[in-house]
Amino acid sequence: MSIELKNITKQFGAVAAVNQVTFSVQEGELMALLGPSGGGKTTVLRMIAGLEVPTSGDILIRGQRVNELSVQQRNIGFVFQNYALFKNMNVFKNIAFGLKIKKWKRRDIKARVAELVSLLGLEGLEKRYAHQLSGGQRQRVAIARALAPKPSVLLLDEPFGAVDAKIRQELREWLVTLHHELSVTTIFVTHDQEEAMEVSNRIVIFSKGDLEQIGTPREVYEQPANEFVARFIGVMNVLDT
Repeated sequence: MSIELKNITKQFGAVAAVNQVTFSVQEGELMALLGPSGGGKTTVLRMIAGLEVPTSGDILIRGQRVNELSVQQRNIGFVFQNYALFKNMNVFKNIAFGLKIKKWKRRDIKARVAELVSLLGLEGLEKRYAHQLSGGQRQRVAIARALAPKPSVLLLDEPFGAVDAKIRQELREWLVTLHHELSVTTIFVTHDQEEAMEVSNRIVIFSKGDLEQIGTPREVYEQPANEFVARFIGVMNVLDT
């Protein structure tokens, strides 16, 4: 098992952003956390990353409880919705940043960046800065930077939310291809039902901090656990009487 959440709750004051959530992620799985705004999915992602601390419950990564471990100690790659690229660094330096922090040797950094540039279709862009890239290119650089230190888990927060529909479709297809090539355990947050159904192996559906259902795209579509899931996945699933 790659990741396990056991009875995770996150309180912000009197509000339970996440309430008694339990689920697991298989090694090499591509999982979507799906739900409307305020459902708790991004809070769950941030707790796995170590950016938020659970109020109660346990998070395990490859069998190790990580509640008290820092972000750096968890060996996780995190990609934010706004990319968070360093504006004063070119593509090469952005991708290499984490490797320099980890004190990789210069030749190893150069080889790893070259490998990722080729894998993510960024050839010829190594010397460009963020403002010289398209939205899709910036997102691929952000993912390359997250992948550079060879993380055991890749977390993506609304990864395609800042690009137009055509580029978003291309990036979805590209993410599936990349995942098949790398087989790194990947969790991504989205509020887009179509995106979750198209890209993921399994979907975890959230609403108001509660986990409503977990299953394959086909399972949640054909066998919704309750009315909320049926209406959220597609109103045609609901028969009003």
